Amino acid sequence: MRIAIIGGTGHAMPDYLTNVREIPVETPFGNPAPVIYCGQYDGLEIYHLARNGKNHELPPTKINYRANMYALRQLGCGFVMSTGTCGSLQEEICPGEVIIFDQFIDMTKHPVTGILEELNPRESNFVSLAEPFSEELRDHLIESAIVQGITVHTKGIAISIDGQRSSSRAESNLYRSWKADVINMTTAPEVILAKELGMAYAALSLCIGYDSWRICDMPPDPAEKMALVTESHDKIIRLLTYAIKKIQD
Repeated sequence: MRIAIIGGTGHAMPDYLTNVREIPVETPFGNPAPVIYCGQYDGLEIYHLARNGKNHELPPTKINYRANMYALRQLGCGFVMSTGTCGSLQEEICPGEVIIFDQFIDMTKHPVTGILEELNPRESNFVSLAEPFSEELRDHLIESAIVQGITVHTKGIAISIDGQRSSSRAESNLYRSWKADVINMTTAPEVILAKELGMAYAALSLCIGYDSWRICDMPPDPAEKMALVTESHDKIIRLLTYAIKKIQD
């Protein structure tokens, strides 16, 4: 099965691929926005989707998640690895470090699941999400980090909220009481849709600051967060490309 990368903040363009071209795709849920790329890495055909657009013009609540994920499935992608950024809910998860999720909590308020229900309304379409992330892909990413000496948190609970805003301090402390590790805006619904569509999915996220629970910190400056993303760009690419090779072994 084919491999897809969903590029989050700082990874819109598939600069790790060669012979890149844009792939037009139509789905029952509209067109994936803004575009899906196809290119080569080490002789392998890889699809790359820029989650937030070519110029990061799409906020999380405007992303057509159903079209994006359905399009990747139409293209034959059975393996999906996504990148993104997150805020830390735990002292030991520090800015600049990478976390590979094993669980999630969905606090978004715009339900976009139900792909199978819409396409097959007369069928039972229950999907278990007890183990939402692919252990195979998680193992490849963890091995990638260990082999390359990259600091990584090998499991963690991501809580997804609607953007574009940070959580209040009360919300942040509530999420900490639930034992959530980081907060972001995209893991849900992506992981849910991948599971519905039968795709192996894993998410790695770069911590770009502590969430609002940490009273001793000022809110992270946007320029500082983007600088951290830029500094970590090559590290994330190395994690992904090593894992790509392991999938094909």
